[in-house]
Amino acid sequence: MFDDLRPHLIELRKRLGISVASLIVMFFVMFYFHEPLLEWMIEPLNTALIEVGKKSLHAADGMVTTSQVGGAFFVALKVAFFAAILAALPIILSQIWMFIAPGLYASEKKMIIPFIIGGTTMFVIGVMFAYYIVTPFGFDFLITFGSFRFTPLINIEDYVGFFTKIMFGFGLAFELPIFAYFLALLGLVDDRQMKDFFKYAIVLIFIVAALLTPPDVLTQLLMAGPLIILYGISIIIVKIVNPASQEDDAESENKDEEDLPAKSTNIEKKSE
Repeated sequence: MFDDLRPHLIELRKRLGISVASLIVMFFVMFYFHEPLLEWMIEPLNTALIEVGKKSLHAADGMVTTSQVGGAFFVALKVAFFAAILAALPIILSQIWMFIAPGLYASEKKMIIPFIIGGTTMFVIGVMFAYYIVTPFGFDFLITFGSFRFTPLINIEDYVGFFTKIMFGFGLAFELPIFAYFLALLGLVDDRQMKDFFKYAIVLIFIVAALLTPPDVLTQLLMAGPLIILYGISIIIVKIVNPASQEDDAESENKDEEDLPAKSTNIEKKSE
C-alpha cells in the first residue's frame, strides 16, 4: 500500500516545496514594501479614529499604539506575510492544480488557466469587498461606540491580526464558486445536491460569518449576504458543469410526492 502512495507523496512534497519557496521569495519582496502596505492596512482604522474625534465630547482622537518591545518589527513581519500570500497565490493555486491534474481527463487539464485566474480573482475580490465595504462599517461602529466616554487606544499588533483575519476570511469565502466548480468537474457534486443542501448551507454560512467577523451583527450580515448569493451562483455553475441526471430529478420528485400523502395523513391524525 505504501508503495502505491509513495509516488503521490513525492509529488505532494514537490508541490509543497515550490509553494513554500514562492511564499518565502514573495515575503522578502513584500517586507521591503511593508511601510506603504501598512499604511494601506491602517487607513480604515485612521478614518474611524478621525470620526471619533468629531463625535467625542472631549474632541480627543484615538491613537494607534504598540505595547511590545520591537512591536513595529513584528507588525512588519505580519504585513509582509499577509501580502506574500496574496502575491504567491497564483503559484500556490497552480501547484494545487498540478498535483490533482494526473487524475483528470485531457480536456479537464486544460482548465488550469481558468482555475488559477478565477481563484486568484475571486480571492482578491473578497479582500477588496472586505476592505472597501465591510471594514468601514465595522470599524466605524466598533471604535466609535462608547467613544464619548473613552479614548480608543488601538494596539497595532492586535489590529493587524484582526485585519488579516477579516481579509483572509472574505477572500476564502469568495472562493466558493471556484470550489464548487472544481467539485462538479470531478463529478463529486451536482446541482440537485447543491439545492438540497441549501437550507443547511445557510446555517453554516452564518456560523462561518460569526467566526470570521467582529462580534457585531452588521459585519456578520455583510459577510453572510454575499456568501448566500455566491452559493446561488455556485448552483448555476455546478448545473452547467455537472447537471443532475433526469433519473435523479425524477426520483427526487417522486420522493417529494410520496412524502406529501404521509404528511397530510399525519395532519389528519393530529386533528382527530
